[in-house]
Amino acid sequence: MRIGPYQLENNVIVAPMAGITDRPFRQLCRRLGAGLAVSEMLSSNPKVWKTDKSMNRMDHSGESGIRSVQIAGADPELMAQAAQFNVRNGAQIIDINMGCPAKKVNKKLAGSALLQYPDLVEEIVQAVVGAVEVPVTLKIRTGWDPDNRNGVEIAKIAERNRIASLAVHGRTRACMYKGEAEYDTIKAIKQSVSIPVVANGDITSPEKAKQVLDYTGADAIMIGRAAQGRPWIFREIDYYLRTGKHLPTPEVSEVRSILMEHLLNLHQFYGEPMGARIARKHVSWYLQSHDQEGQFRRVFNALEQPQEQIEALENYFETLAAN
Repeated sequence: MRIGPYQLENNVIVAPMAGITDRPFRQLCRRLGAGLAVSEMLSSNPKVWKTDKSMNRMDHSGESGIRSVQIAGADPELMAQAAQFNVRNGAQIIDINMGCPAKKVNKKLAGSALLQYPDLVEEIVQAVVGAVEVPVTLKIRTGWDPDNRNGVEIAKIAERNRIASLAVHGRTRACMYKGEAEYDTIKAIKQSVSIPVVANGDITSPEKAKQVLDYTGADAIMIGRAAQGRPWIFREIDYYLRTGKHLPTPEVSEVRSILMEHLLNLHQFYGEPMGARIARKHVSWYLQSHDQEGQFRRVFNALEQPQEQIEALENYFETLAAN
């Protein structure tokens, strides 16, 4: 899988997820086998670029691998400026968000709401591609509701305006994350364009990854929610696609090691008190299968200090190992 001049190490990609794919998470996923990790979306509104939230999202210092930054907005000129700003800030690929179904994004006509307006889609794509020298990619859904799956039309707009690759989530905007993803539209999109196509949606296992790639003919797959609390899914899928064999499930000791690494990186990246707060959701995901009653997670979520969190987790894993 190539994006412009960049050769990916494999064809398993981390989906951009707001509030999740920050630098600590991206780096962890890359270390655990992802070929590319796309940053969480940044608004094209320059008024918010100097906020702490945006500054954290834009932080790529010391980051390994290809730096792909997602931007969101509905004004072609502002999107072009946002692309230029992020390239100056170290972005090597700019990704345009036309896939987010969140109401607060859609009410500003950004994200997947744009799929209703193909002319505006074209204007935005033209503006962004024309504004930067780096490859520009696009993330979309299959359409805006099940009666209006216009993904093929949008894909053709993308191709003729020099989009370097296209990621498609197998749901419409109206579907949000409900029901099951469908791959027929992704297959039709792949057949209608010659640019690389990335399949996204409900890919939760190595077998599902292979099934989706085989069915759609897509060039790569993108993993989002299935990586929450399970960042080793990337190496599992990559290994299975290459060998047809399964890697063993990580031992509890390795889960502990990965989780502690992630926790410390969050504490360091965000500082106090933010690091401890953001860590809660990640710890909850990691421990879903171990702490099924949620007893430990309720205790953990009340902890405010990083050191308290570290000690609580160390005690938790020691108890787990003893049982």
